[in-house]
Amino acid sequence: MAIGWLALLKTVPWVDVVRNSPKIADEAKKLWSTITNKPNAESELEANRYKLSSGLSSENNTVESLQKRLATVESACANLHNQMLASTELIQALAEQNAQLIKKIELSRVRILRLIGVGAVIGLIAIFNLIYTFAK
Repeated sequence: MAIGWLALLKTVPWVDVVRNSPKIADEAKKLWSTITNKPNAESELEANRYKLSSGLSSENNTVESLQKRLATVESACANLHNQMLASTELIQALAEQNAQLIKKIELSRVRILRLIGVGAVIGLIAIFNLIYTFAK
């Protein structure tokens, strides 16, 4: 079992993995900082709900508070959209790297099969050569 994993790890193009890892790490850091630095829209909504339910008497204040709540929800929606775009870019980069790894693994598999075939042919030639040499 461990030999199979070692053989698999040897076929991974580590040069490409190492070359692309800083870019992916930077994108992950950007995504993380985007998510952690956003103000909590839920707390803003809760504050607006409290203001609304605290007994605003005039209709003008109610409309203003609803407009504030709407602006907060729109801001939260825009933040979620930006986070979705950042996540999509990161997923795209990971998918491209994964596709490159799969291509390299497939290329290595084909090369190994060819080497096995060439080795088998050379082995058969050597065996027939020995048999022919001793038959004389």
